[in-house]
Amino acid sequence: MRCPYCKHDDTQVLDTRVSEEGDSIRRRRRCNKCEKRFTTYERVELAMPSVVKKNGSRSEYEPAKLRSSMMLALRKRPVSADAVDAAIHRIEEKLLSSGEREVLSGQVGELVMRELKRLDKIAYIRFASVYKSFEDLAEFQDAIAEMGRDRKPGGK
Repeated sequence: MRCPYCKHDDTQVLDTRVSEEGDSIRRRRRCNKCEKRFTTYERVELAMPSVVKKNGSRSEYEPAKLRSSMMLALRKRPVSADAVDAAIHRIEEKLLSSGEREVLSGQVGELVMRELKRLDKIAYIRFASVYKSFEDLAEFQDAIAEMGRDRKPGGK
């Protein structure tokens, strides 16, 4: 670690402590040249992958955009905020664990559809109708029939 005062590369760690939240490490250091003391913090940095849109353009992942898309599909549906938060967390975990620097918008859409299918069938159909650009009633019927095939015998 370079000294912020004299820019010397050789510093010594005097004390190390984990933060109360457990999400960072605080280190007290001393420069071996000028002997001034300073504090550094070490934190985990997780980067969400960039989203590659259908037209080939790239944009940063936007959690607010994901949430608003899901909330639009779930409008006036009996799904708790905690359930939505958990679904968003699962989607973000899958994106992070992929290890990819870029992800296709279609992959994000498929993850959203999978979570909406678990949360609420009507919200799933709403989202799918926009996401898959349903053009006629037959496509709605196919999506609803697919939901029926996905049902487990004796279950809801």
